Amino acid sequence: MSKPVLYTFGISVWSAAPELAIAELYPEGAIDKQVVNVVEGGNFAPEYLKINPHGTVPALLADGKTYVSTAQVTRYLLENAPKKVASGTSFIDKIHDDKYDPNFPLLITRNEEELKAAASGFPLTFVSNRQNALDKYAKSAEGSPFKEFYDAKLAGNGSVLSIYKGEVSDDVKKGFFNQCTKHWETLSSFILNDLPSILPDSGFLGGAEPGEDDYHLAAWLSRIGFLTGGKPEKDGYKAIEKETKQPIPAKVVAYWQAWAARPSWQKVYADGLH
Repeated sequence: MSKPVLYTFGISVWSAAPELAIAELYPEGAIDKQVVNVVEGGNFAPEYLKINPHGTVPALLADGKTYVSTAQVTRYLLENAPKKVASGTSFIDKIHDDKYDPNFPLLITRNEEELKAAASGFPLTFVSNRQNALDKYAKSAEGSPFKEFYDAKLAGNGSVLSIYKGEVSDDVKKGFFNQCTKHWETLSSFILNDLPSILPDSGFLGGAEPGEDDYHLAAWLSRIGFLTGGKPEKDGYKAIEKETKQPIPAKVVAYWQAWAARPSWQKVYADGLH
């Protein structure tokens, strides 16, 4: 029987959830990995959409079936791991709710200064690459079965690109600034208020060792740390205070440090948070 294949990308926030699970629960080499270059729009290629029609990573091909969401992929890995840990709860749906989206902040601009930085840095490159890939694949014969997907993505991605290029009205730009500001406020509130009420005093949501919920939360929290300039070390959480404007709650600190001490975290984030 062939080994499962994980479709992943090194700086994908949600690919880190199954990557952590594999590092925690599987022997080296038990899962094959196929890199999908999201920065170059490889996740929009027709051949990848045949695997995952959502055009996202991670995805998993195992036992003749394809799993196309972070929750599905991580659940399969836990259910089939040689080592058993605590099963997930409704928290997984919560952390994946759009209002807590950890990807959107990569593109966020809340004022003219942040817009200028985004329009001359990685955000512009990322959005431009996506638009170019979408346009190329949408015009290809192989892409014709995915016309509806491409049309929607071209419109959504194009709207952000037009803001970066200064092609929108002041009202549209201000509306985007407000949307971005509210999103960061929601993320900060989640860290300051929600997480302390959910997390244990020590250890993990799954107990003394990480459980299914923890893989999702660790991936989410590491992305927030990355966005604020944090490192994977035990004090990396301090960078998040740039956004919260308040000290990180003790339970969140303990949780970060519990993960930072684990070999799985050190392996997945060996090149830095993402």
